[in-house]
Amino acid sequence: MSITRRTALLGAASVLGLAFRPARAAATVDDGGAILRRWYHLVLRLVRHTPTYSPPVASRSFAYLGIAAYQAVASGSTSLVSLEGQVNGLQGLPRREPGKAYSDALITHCAMALAVKTFFGNTGPTGQRVMELTEKKLKAEALAGVPEDVATRSLAYGEALMAAIFAWSETDGGAVVENLGFPMEYELTKGPSNWVPTSPIRLQQAPLLPSWGRNRTFAMPDGNACPLPPPPAYSEDPNSDFYREAMEVYDTSKSRTPEQELIARFWSDDPMLSPTPPGHWIFIANDILEQQKATLDVSAEVMMRLGIAMADAFIGNWYAKYQYDLLRPVTYIRRVIDPKWEPLLITPPFPEYPSGHSTQSGAAAVVLTAMFGENFAFTDRTHERDGMAPRSFPSFEAAAAEAGISRLYGGIHFRAAIDQGLAQGRCIGQHAVALRTRSST
Repeated sequence: MSITRRTALLGAASVLGLAFRPARAAATVDDGGAILRRWYHLVLRLVRHTPTYSPPVASRSFAYLGIAAYQAVASGSTSLVSLEGQVNGLQGLPRREPGKAYSDALITHCAMALAVKTFFGNTGPTGQRVMELTEKKLKAEALAGVPEDVATRSLAYGEALMAAIFAWSETDGGAVVENLGFPMEYELTKGPSNWVPTSPIRLQQAPLLPSWGRNRTFAMPDGNACPLPPPPAYSEDPNSDFYREAMEVYDTSKSRTPEQELIARFWSDDPMLSPTPPGHWIFIANDILEQQKATLDVSAEVMMRLGIAMADAFIGNWYAKYQYDLLRPVTYIRRVIDPKWEPLLITPPFPEYPSGHSTQSGAAAVVLTAMFGENFAFTDRTHERDGMAPRSFPSFEAAAAEAGISRLYGGIHFRAAIDQGLAQGRCIGQHAVALRTRSST
């Protein structure tokens, strides 16, 4: 590589915030866990620089990335159990040749490289250059000390595995996202309680991804596997539950403390400005795994369960959102309470009930608690590069609760959407936790 070419690629890496480290002398003793985590480090940067990567779309990619990494290891393990026959529609994956040696780290690297190219193929030129540099860098580390025949066999298997997973992904209903996820034609439901656009942007006069709740799920049976009770009945009567919930949002906006505003902004995770809400939880898990220097099998299992839980959470949450089609606080408050009211955060362009942040956070907390234990204290550094101070939590459940209530502090969700969203997420997370990954022998 010429000096000019190398400088350009390193410059691109700097733009995406990816610090490439030189190959370490100890790389030969790493079983691939560090390589996997560095792929996720790149993905978290790509999510915020790739068009169409709304939270549901991001969650889908995280699920397939996790499954690819997990199957790369499970395919040659005597202790890990394949997800075939457990995850909806996953079957017929290629097998390793019996009696032949393989490198788990190299297979995982190959699968991740292909997965990232597949699911982030529409990222910009800078992202493309960084993907190229990452692949070369991590491939060199994975190849260190691996005999040529083993390397050739491992790379070929990684390609075959990813080809099968990609073909499977094409049939889930979410493979094609047109017009950034906003339907070209959409007829709004007429009624005082129904969602109406909250943005003047022409593109957002239709809601985001209205069919996402009908996508094929991963671990739960379907999008309505964790149903919710309806929200409080719509009413403009000051004595009604609905009015009281709206007043809670309104009053909070008038008395919001600096800490509450910080919480709202910390968990906002807006697309194109952050790794998105599911990426926030992926960052937390990846950071913990890095601190623990977790092995490849543990890292892959955590990311697989977490990715599946959040992907299913967005399918289940979107199913309910379009089932209830509830208006946002800004619409109700301006209509009934204060026509000049402004929420702290920008209201997302889709129905209110339940809260997506709450559902996916509840699901993530269930998975991470199962993997790391209850009352696992940790520090969330997701937005440190963006100048926001880290926040510490005594447990994953505490973090999920804060993520949920942040949406009320931001003025974009009612209380019921938060409480019921967390409950829905806990239900969905249990489906991911129930996947059998370890053999009893």
